[in-house]
Amino acid sequence: MVKVIIAAACGKMGQEILTAALDDPEIEVAGVFERPDHPRIGEEISNGLRLAPRITEVIDAGDVLIDFSHHTASIEHARVVAEHNKRAVVGTTGLTPEELSEIKSLAHKAPFVVAPNMSVGINLMFKLVREMATVLGPAYDIEIIEAHHRMKKDAPSGTALRLGEILAEAGNATLADVGVFSRHGMIGVRKDREIGLQTIRAGDIVGEHTVLFAAPGERLELTHRVGNRANFARGAIKAAHWVVHQGAGFYDMQDVLGLK
Repeated sequence: MVKVIIAAACGKMGQEILTAALDDPEIEVAGVFERPDHPRIGEEISNGLRLAPRITEVIDAGDVLIDFSHHTASIEHARVVAEHNKRAVVGTTGLTPEELSEIKSLAHKAPFVVAPNMSVGINLMFKLVREMATVLGPAYDIEIIEAHHRMKKDAPSGTALRLGEILAEAGNATLADVGVFSRHGMIGVRKDREIGLQTIRAGDIVGEHTVLFAAPGERLELTHRVGNRANFARGAIKAAHWVVHQGAGFYDMQDVLGLK
């Protein structure tokens, strides 16, 4: 039995994770919490669980924290996880380079699975686009197009950025050097090896990512579409089952799924 603590338990992803956890006979929800000013603090959320105002009130009850909150909160939660010798599954997007670096340092003390997207399908896509970029080489232009609902605050999505990083690495470059995040006006001809990232924010789109490889005379596209958030929640639960058996370290869903 794996005992999980759910951060941001009243959020969209928090609710999906709670549902997935309660459906899994090998998972026990040991604690749920929200920000201190949340209007439901103290209410019973499920099966006698009351919503706590901070992680420190519930961390000792669980084995694994599952965190899909805000990046500034996630780094605070990560510090508590390391201090209490627990484990964490972090799906929060928008982590700054400095925050990610700190989590990697904390991972010397505790195991962390950190992934911008925990669906099985998108993580298979990560593996496939690396192979495609390696085989096709620089003769093919690469574009990434991502679409999400109008309420999503960060852009490009963490998943799109990870796709860009993987594709840049396949070309022995970094996304910072070859990524193009906007085009407007007289931009001139496309530069060799650049990777374009295009963002759509509209309606209630849960998540869609397309990687386009184009050369004269042909085009290949690989697309992943999400119909609901349950896929992400199931991936997070899978990661919780896996990380509870790991030693200190910084992991991602490729590790969880055995895709490396």
